[in-house]
Formats: sequence, structure tokens, C-alpha cells
Amino acid sequence: MMSSFRWPWRADAATSFLRAARSGNLDKALDHLRNGVDINTCNQNGLNALHLASKEGHVKMVAELLHKEIVLETTTKKGNTALHIAALAGQEDVVRELVNFGANVNAQSQKGFTPLYMAAQENHLEVVKFLLENGANQNVATEDGFTPLAVALQQGHENVVAHLINYGTKGKVRLPALHIAARNDDTRTAAVLLQNDPNADVLSKTGFTPLHIAAHYENLNVAQLLLNRGASVNFTPQNGITPLHIASRRGNIIMVRLLLDRGPH
Repeated sequence: MMSSFRWPWRADAATSFLRAARSGNLDKALDHLRNGVDINTCNQNGLNALHLASKEGHVKMVAELLHKEIVLETTTKKGNTALHIAALAGQEDVVRELVNFGANVNAQSQKGFTPLYMAAQENHLEVVKFLLENGANQNVATEDGFTPLAVALQQGHENVVAHLINYGTKGKVRLPALHIAARNDDTRTAAVLLQNDPNADVLSKTGFTPLHIAAHYENLNVAQLLLNRGASVNFTPQNGITPLHIASRRGNIIMVRLLLDRGPH
């Protein structure tokens, strides 16, 4: 009989512990741990104290939980780690704490989302920068074929797009030279490159052609050159984003008309 009366108390204590973590009440959370609450307990969605504290940006709580050996890479029912959650919420200080403690920057959720993808999706530029500097791979795609660059382009997050592209030109993940020329509206370099390699639809590791890049940066001159050299306005990578989608999102009527004149579906 005695054991049957303890379980509700333990459940209530675990719930109270999770609430303390979510609200950043460190003293209360520590009291619960001293009284025997399992540090790795989670709610019905699979969120534990580290997930909840990370989402709300409670750095001291996160640091204390980590030093008390909460499991760092525990995932929610959707497959998200604490780093996924912090990146999605734009909690830069928590992201730093987790990464410095050894969190996997390239962990993928059930649908293939990485922390970098989530930060790019929500336009959290500083988090994007930090993750890239600490080994995040921007070529990792979701199960639908979306990379961080793809989702940033789709959402119109210009600064994130620019940083991902610029980082790709100087980091380990190099963009093809024709993409760089498209970004800079450099028709002279683009023309030389196309003489040496006539493929105007060369695909970057992030899933885009030079025409996609030209459409985003509203570079009409290089877009015209690419089209004249055979670039496909209908080119649709796995993520489903065409140059016309990008131009429409940017609101560039002249670019949209140019692409429509070439007959996209």
C-alpha cells in the first residue's frame, strides 16, 4: 500500500521540477534534485529540464544541469536535442553553452532538421554565424531536400542568405565559381567560366544553380547571360524552389518578367 501512495508524489515532484527548469527557478530545481527527482525526467512530449531551460534561455539553469550530468543529447519525440530547441528559439547564449559542452552541431531530428537549419529558418543570424564557426555543415539537407540556404532563401532572410553564401566561398564548403560570379553580377567572369565549362546549371552542394543566386541578388545582367547560355528557368532541385520562386519572393518584377519570358512552368 505504501508504494502506491508514493508514485503520485513522485510524478508531482517531477512535474514541479520541469516547471522550475522552464521558469529558470534554479533553487527550486536543485531542491527537487536533492530530494531524489530524476534529472532526466521528461514530459509527455519528451521534453526534459534541459530542453525547457534551453528554449527559455536560462543559461545558468542549463549550465547547472549539464554539470550535474543530465544527458546532453536526449531527444524529444520529434527528435530534437536541446541544441535544436535553443537554435530554433534564437537563444544564442544557450547555444554557446551547449556547444562548448560538446553538443553535436550536426545532429538531425526525425525529419532531418539540424540546429543550423532551424536557426536559418527563423532568421537568427548570430546563431547561424556561431554554428558555422563551430563546425555546422550547411550541406546537410532535410528529408524534403531543404538545406539551411534553401529555407533562408524561401523565407526571404537576406542577411542569413548572404552569410551562408559568403561562408561557403571561404570555408570548407566552397561554392562553384559561377555561383560567385552570379552573386557579384560579374558577367565578365561568368562569360569566361562558361567558355571553359558550358554548363550554366552547375549545381552547388547546397542545391542551387547560378540562376537561383542571380534571382536572389536581383542581378539582371548575369541572369540574362546565364539564360542566353542555356540556364534552365525550370530547374527544380529536390527542395522544389525555382529561380522564379525566389524572384517572386523578392518582389523583383523585372526579374520575374525576364524569367517568365523564358517560359517556366
